[in-house]
Amino acid sequence: MCGFEHEGSEFLPEIMKDGVLVFIEQRDGKPERAAWEALAGGQTLAADLGCGVSSVVVGKSASAAAGEVVASAKVSQVYVAEADALNAYTPEGYAAALKEVIGAVEPAWVVFSHTYQVRDFAPKLAAGLSSTLAGDCIGYRVEAGKAILVRQVFQGKYACDVEVEGSPRLVSFQAGVFREDAVEKQEAKAPVETVQVQLAAEQIRSRPEEPFREAKQAIDLTQAEMIVAVGRGIKGPEAMDAVKKLAKALGAEIAASRPVCDSGWLPMDRQVGSSGQTVAPKLYLALGISGAIQHQVGMKGSKTIVAVNKDAEAPIFEIASYGIVGDLFEVIPPLTEELEKLKSSG
Repeated sequence: MCGFEHEGSEFLPEIMKDGVLVFIEQRDGKPERAAWEALAGGQTLAADLGCGVSSVVVGKSASAAAGEVVASAKVSQVYVAEADALNAYTPEGYAAALKEVIGAVEPAWVVFSHTYQVRDFAPKLAAGLSSTLAGDCIGYRVEAGKAILVRQVFQGKYACDVEVEGSPRLVSFQAGVFREDAVEKQEAKAPVETVQVQLAAEQIRSRPEEPFREAKQAIDLTQAEMIVAVGRGIKGPEAMDAVKKLAKALGAEIAASRPVCDSGWLPMDRQVGSSGQTVAPKLYLALGISGAIQHQVGMKGSKTIVAVNKDAEAPIFEIASYGIVGDLFEVIPPLTEELEKLKSSG
């Protein structure tokens, strides 16, 4: 069994009743980029539904992360769930802690970003609450006061409407659906409510290991601000030296479409798309990528998309902010040279 005690300002402000609660994923006291996207989504959803929005932070260093939320975002309340058993992430610990907070706050909606961590514990949390989790959504709309969620199916070939019944409704949004810089700010600081969660040792049945992105030879592209991505248009692995030089000059991570990874030109952890990672960098430079729907699923949330392709009819140009129709082997060298000049000039 687990229970909680609270301390701080008056518990459960009335504005949160039937409102939106946003889960703030954090690491070492710093909210992850995905947390800000989730918060922007939660604020937007709350505004459209005419209710309040609050947030919850769980785990070690949660208080520090809560302080950043208070300083940077417009929320009515920030809840901090702490316990010795939460010092290391486990799905059992996070699910149990959030179940207690959600049971006390009674939100109508709980909003997450669709990260590896959320995918791990959120289904368990939903089952414990006897609630429904609509995962990996790409948006929503409000009709007659109800939020209709939109999810992609069949590897992104179709989009379907989902209406979730009951309360609370749990939803995770795909990376890039909401921009982190769209978080609404306020001058007045929201109160912080500390929730001391009591977890029995037997509730934690898994042994925590290193987070996914720290696995050997793995890269978490979701955190990259700039990405240089390559497709079959690079023709072979011998072109990777020029691509790496360009990425270095730009200060970007390297990614790829599935054919490149399937061919072994880059490791699978660099793949972007429906069967790879979903990214939303400030800049996505697509080199020799045709832009099949399976790839677009993973990157169309990027703030600025620059595409280079010989085929003027390539689908990637339909979503690109800027397009260059031409041979990428003629584009990469002068682009790299100009970037290196800018870098050297300070």
